[in-house]
Amino acid sequence: MDAYSFLLQGLVTASDPMMLFYALIGVTLGTAVGVLPGIGPALTVALLLPVTYRLDPAGSLIMFAGIYYGGMYGGSTTSILLNTPGESASIITALEGNKMARKGRGGPALATAAIGSFIAGLIATLLLAFLAPWIVKIALVFGPREYFALMVLAFVTVSAAFGDSALRGLTSLFLGLALACIGIDQLTGQARLSFGVPDLLDGIEVTTMAVAMFAVGEALYIAGQGMQHDDQVTAVKGSVWMNRLDWMRSWKPWLRGTAIGFPIGAMPAGGAEIGTFLSYAAEKKLTRHPEEFGEGAIEGVAGPEAANNASAAGTLVPLLTLGLPTSATAAIMLAGFQQFGLQPGPLLFATNPTLVWGLIASLLIANAMLLVLNLPLIGLWVKLLTIPRHWLYAGILLFATLGTIGANPSSFELGMLLAFGVLGYVMRLFGYPIAPIVVGLILGPMAEQQLRRALSISQGDWTTLVQSPIAAVLLGLAALAFIVPLIMRARGKGEMLSQMAGDED
Repeated sequence: MDAYSFLLQGLVTASDPMMLFYALIGVTLGTAVGVLPGIGPALTVALLLPVTYRLDPAGSLIMFAGIYYGGMYGGSTTSILLNTPGESASIITALEGNKMARKGRGGPALATAAIGSFIAGLIATLLLAFLAPWIVKIALVFGPREYFALMVLAFVTVSAAFGDSALRGLTSLFLGLALACIGIDQLTGQARLSFGVPDLLDGIEVTTMAVAMFAVGEALYIAGQGMQHDDQVTAVKGSVWMNRLDWMRSWKPWLRGTAIGFPIGAMPAGGAEIGTFLSYAAEKKLTRHPEEFGEGAIEGVAGPEAANNASAAGTLVPLLTLGLPTSATAAIMLAGFQQFGLQPGPLLFATNPTLVWGLIASLLIANAMLLVLNLPLIGLWVKLLTIPRHWLYAGILLFATLGTIGANPSSFELGMLLAFGVLGYVMRLFGYPIAPIVVGLILGPMAEQQLRRALSISQGDWTTLVQSPIAAVLLGLAALAFIVPLIMRARGKGEMLSQMAGDED
């Protein structure tokens, strides 16, 4: 069967009334939580991860996809009306969108963001559906050494791309890999690093750690900053709808943003912000109204927001076909699969095609639901923005605690939630990225298993890891992914120093 037939089957699965209900709950929850200030898609998905724990796998993952897309949509509302990006990918949206809102054009800014996100999500999801089978065919020839090289590429790209320091990223990664060693050894059955504590024999619960690091750590960090400033919500004045000129100026940036964002999201380069910055730069060069950029240009909202959502769909390509998370949100989604004993990758398309294609088709449905939800309910989302921060983050702590108890009713698990929450706070305090530690915990056991299998087959010969052309290319890409950001950062610092010296002269 071809991708078109599989997608039609997936639409039949996703159109089941119960699945539609799960998708509606997902997009509503995702938007409601994602629209709150300072809460990005990764925190949204991590916070709502325990909610899906008791559902069947298909319904849970469809709700999960709705939460993911809803969280991406919600971030644009916060950026435009509050000038508070929930994540780095929304910085550009805040730059132009908030200026539009201050000029009384918050409605058209929100509308172009919502419609652009819908168009980008629609095109990118279709590209995901038709590209995935080809990537799966390639991945099916992978052996243990190729999979290990792929895991190394994931480790390096995530740790090198997040944060301002590759060293801090690698430190977070190795901390996650060390935590992944806790529990029963999969090959020998021996207990490792459990220190005689029976609760540690099953290893660290990924769900608990994800909720703690992203939700509890963020709440503690915000509390630690104190009441430094009060966020002012810019009211939506006039019509929410776009006029004819707004449509004329937005449709090309939507398509260009999609074309830029999707391939960047699909590549293991980490981070949707690259696509949004490239989209903004492209619109600034191609616009007929350069004087409006920096003062509220609608192209500066339409293009980057489309790129952001296309990149979000693009991250699902390596996640579903290779089991490779290229962003913090994708790492949390991988944890969502694993809580049902499912491992994304080429074999998932063969063993659970109904589940995978139902999930892909549900993304199309969730995308349409979000467009219907976002524009008429803008007034409701604006009211959510007025929730005081101390109430908001107290609610996050309560929700995280109840979710952890619901997923695993254990006082030990609550202690782990607190411990990892404090660790997340300390890491934020000293500028260490959170995503690598989660990726290390999730992918660490799989990387170890594939490495030991490869060495067993070669009877301990380490050169086998580079004897395969595919493995050698992947390891070479990993080396480039580590070296290139170092060069770029060094060059950026050098330019800054030269500018400072020039200013002093």
